[in-house]
Amino acid sequence: MRTRNADKEKLVIEKAIELIVSGGFEGFSMNKLARLCNISVATLYIYYQHKDDLIKKIGSEIGTAFFAHTLKDFSADMPFPQGLTKQWENRISFSLENPKIVECFEIIRHSPHGEQILQTVVSPFKQTMADFFTNAVSNKELQPLPIEVFWSVAYGPLYSLLRFHSEGKSMGGKPFSLNDNYTNQALQLVLKALKP
Repeated sequence: MRTRNADKEKLVIEKAIELIVSGGFEGFSMNKLARLCNISVATLYIYYQHKDDLIKKIGSEIGTAFFAHTLKDFSADMPFPQGLTKQWENRISFSLENPKIVECFEIIRHSPHGEQILQTVVSPFKQTMADFFTNAVSNKELQPLPIEVFWSVAYGPLYSLLRFHSEGKSMGGKPFSLNDNYTNQALQLVLKALKP
């Protein structure tokens, strides 16, 4: 039996992410991936049972990294303004440092595998964020809202700014690059809107 090679496995994941981002699932195949990695298709099957297995593993790996980064230096017990600021900082830094990975995760998340992948990686993150939300409401730092409304107001502006940044332009095609000024203006408006 052939053994796994960590460097080769890393290359496979890197090239799979590139393929998914450039061509979506329609443009992705194990044959294309093998050619891009300069390896045989048989070598891919040392690491993955089939294409769906590869996609699920990549999605889980990316999701785990993203959610771990999001919780870095964050606690559910933080005062709400401080905690939300830390969440924005963590999400921005991960997105700016890993644009292809973020784009790939979005594609996978909206695929038939998305729900299953989220179920495997989101539990600790989900509980921490639920505790943060509950604590903020209990401490009267956040108005009680349906979680969907809270999430839309708390993070919708952030993801709009990140989308403008990744596209390099805002509405009407005006050049755009995310900076601290835009981030702080949007965050202050969000905090004001969510305050009881």
